[in-house]
Amino acid sequence: MLNHCRALDLTDASGFLGGQMLAGLGVDVIKIEKPGGDLARNMGPFWADTPHPEKSLYWWAYNSGKRGITLNIASDDGEEIFKKLVRTADFILESFPPGYLDSLELGYDGLCQVKPDIILTSITPFGESGPYRDFQTADIVTMGMSGILYLTGDIDRPPLHMSLPQAALHAGADAAVGTLLAYYHREVTGEGQHVGISLQQSTAWFLANAIPLWELSGMVPKRAGAFRESLHSTQRQVWRCQDGYVFFNIIGGHTGAKTLHELVNWMEGEGCADDFLKAMDWETLDMFTVNQETVDRICRPIEAFFATRPKLAISREAAARHISICPLSSMADLLGNDQLHYRDFWGKIALPELGAEITYPKRYVKSSEGDFEVGFRAPLVGEHNLEVYSEIGLSNQDLVNLKQADVI
Repeated sequence: MLNHCRALDLTDASGFLGGQMLAGLGVDVIKIEKPGGDLARNMGPFWADTPHPEKSLYWWAYNSGKRGITLNIASDDGEEIFKKLVRTADFILESFPPGYLDSLELGYDGLCQVKPDIILTSITPFGESGPYRDFQTADIVTMGMSGILYLTGDIDRPPLHMSLPQAALHAGADAAVGTLLAYYHREVTGEGQHVGISLQQSTAWFLANAIPLWELSGMVPKRAGAFRESLHSTQRQVWRCQDGYVFFNIIGGHTGAKTLHELVNWMEGEGCADDFLKAMDWETLDMFTVNQETVDRICRPIEAFFATRPKLAISREAAARHISICPLSSMADLLGNDQLHYRDFWGKIALPELGAEITYPKRYVKSSEGDFEVGFRAPLVGEHNLEVYSEIGLSNQDLVNLKQADVI
């Protein structure tokens, strides 16, 4: 799809996913690390629980499909080598502090002197302008300042931080999308662009429902855990079942009446529907204004019904009856999911240096013009130095000299 394009990936952990998404579309992504390797190689967990820079599962997860080189772009020789690489590239992704590349004369204006139509995508904590421009961040800070942390957890407890960092994934995905939009613009006009991604903005975008929720119902979103908050009640959305959980949202009015009638019929056929459920007028039920007592009387028999049944059995019967109920999948569930296997989603990536292979998502796009998939594991430190640098005319002896000078 984009196998005629090349990207230089200068990001740290806040932007790895952007380059990986481009690689998944066929782009030749060259991950550039400082001599000795990226600090993210020391992030756990590790293969076989053995801390080692070449065994970081975090590094493997977000850098597979990329070629890897080492280069100190802050050195004089490194700067010149980087400029040679820029001439071969279409995109550059970076996540340095605002102004750092400009201080090396490698900011957008400087890069345009090297390649006028280059597309530079910069990922920063809060953007490259404004009062927070020079602030640093961590995932918990970004999640808090974007509003997401305020909504995570149960209503009667303090906010919770998700166990896996999220902000960098939102920003990385936005970086890939922004880069491709700039690429489309370049295909039309011939002009490159500087794309700016803010971790805070990328994460805050997931609160896009907050404004219409206020406009439509006068509600401010708040923590609700497995529930949702309405004007006068708290309504369950995640339900315990025999072997896990299912998601089911009770919706009143004309939209939800058909589903709820069918659910009651199913429960009644198995002797689990009480008189209150059977007599309920679902057409006139307004879940925005319903009181807590009515919600509790609706939920109690449904909760008991789900609790005695396996989640897949519930979801299959629900699908047959056109009821919107879905199982909450664990990673083990996803690895065994029939639909993902049918779509050839999972694949194996060889780890020859460890004599092993890992199961990995092969692709996120299927196209009539051909599929692209992650074909190889994340690079070792400087693994492709010889391969990539020979493409810009450097010899083996050049590489030896540059390594001794700590340039690569």
